[in-house]
Amino acid sequence: MKASVLIVDDEVNVQRSLRGVLEDAGYEVQAAGSGEECLELLEKTSVDIMLLDVWLPGRDGLEILEEIMVRRQHQYVIMISGHGTIGTAVKATKLGAFDFIEKPLSAEKILLVLEHALKQQQLEAANRNLRDLLGRETVMIGNSVPMQALRQQIGFAAPTEARILIYGENGTGKELVARLLHLGSNRHNQPFEDVNCAAIPEDLIESELFGSLKGAFTGASEDRKGKLELAHKGTLFLDEVGDMSLKTQAKLLRVLDELRFHPIGSDVAVEVDVRVIAATNKDLEHEISKGRFREDLFFRLKVIPFEVPPLRERNEDVEALAEHFLEHFCRQNGRLPKSLTPPVLKRLQAYRWPGNVRELKNVVERLVIMEPADRVEVTHLPQAVLQEDGAGRVGSSGWQAARTEFEKTYLQARLKEHAWNISRTAAAIGMERTHLHRKLKAYKIKAPS
Repeated sequence: MKASVLIVDDEVNVQRSLRGVLEDAGYEVQAAGSGEECLELLEKTSVDIMLLDVWLPGRDGLEILEEIMVRRQHQYVIMISGHGTIGTAVKATKLGAFDFIEKPLSAEKILLVLEHALKQQQLEAANRNLRDLLGRETVMIGNSVPMQALRQQIGFAAPTEARILIYGENGTGKELVARLLHLGSNRHNQPFEDVNCAAIPEDLIESELFGSLKGAFTGASEDRKGKLELAHKGTLFLDEVGDMSLKTQAKLLRVLDELRFHPIGSDVAVEVDVRVIAATNKDLEHEISKGRFREDLFFRLKVIPFEVPPLRERNEDVEALAEHFLEHFCRQNGRLPKSLTPPVLKRLQAYRWPGNVRELKNVVERLVIMEPADRVEVTHLPQAVLQEDGAGRVGSSGWQAARTEFEKTYLQARLKEHAWNISRTAAAIGMERTHLHRKLKAYKIKAPS
């Protein structure tokens, strides 16, 4: 979308001449004749840059500037004046103005300052994005063999432009892998935008991705940039892409092919340069066979496949993760340091963690907040963890043990049916080959000699 400029000046001729120059240069232009009108306009919409006259009827431009900076800390404002003094320029800069231009206005000068302001604005937005990214959990804990292999994959793939499809159960850390790929790429100073395709209603996902113009649909009260445009030069992370509707899949496929799209309600194409990383907890090949996912989109996204292992397949990392979360939540909640006793660690390692790392994180946070003791004992653990024995069976209900036994028996029968050929068996039961390998390893199933 075009950059938007708001002209605030009580002289109609100045408004008209500036509008002509800016629209010819490709800007989207609005105008206001007073400070009050400007503030009312900003309540309803947002603009990239403002050209604000110092001398206005009623409240002057410096007063309006001060109020704008209170309401919108990151708003870019360029002051203009026909009676400028050094003192006025200094005061405007201290209040937060980007620059100060004297009348009569030169078209070349205005366009140059606007260009500099937009570049500075984009740089600051990228820096804020990076600070936000680094402020989140971007540490991958664990030294198990699967985690070492995953780190190595990230190291190889991050500096490239290749699209990546991340497989993994809920709570395994797929988003963390995507963020590490972004931080290790040549785009690390640019935006990282994420879209949870499972959390956004189907009728809003297109607006979220592609953006929309004011009035394009009911509720579209202003122009809105989509995640694709916000991620320009950076990375777009499509979480749970398997939940995206077929209609949106078709539009996304076209964007990946052409690197351009139309915001909803617009006939002007927007060109983008983004690296796409997708993630799913579903078997997309099975979804394709059921007609729920496009095969052509699958192959566009799956240039490099990543597999994030579930926590039960790397239980040697549980202790390091638990200690990390314990220290983090004690510090975050202002609690004295706590320790986990050996019996507690043994129980944590024996549990199968159906919710994976996210479940472990939640359990540790609950222990920090709800247990006042400085040593976490076995009796403090949740009932679900206490009910499970060292073999990963639930003593009270037996449901998980029964499910495990069924899976093991079923896999052995299907493997025997296909002469213990892993590839044919995986295809027959609709399971990823690597996922089947992990199941066989977990259940200690081996082909007869």
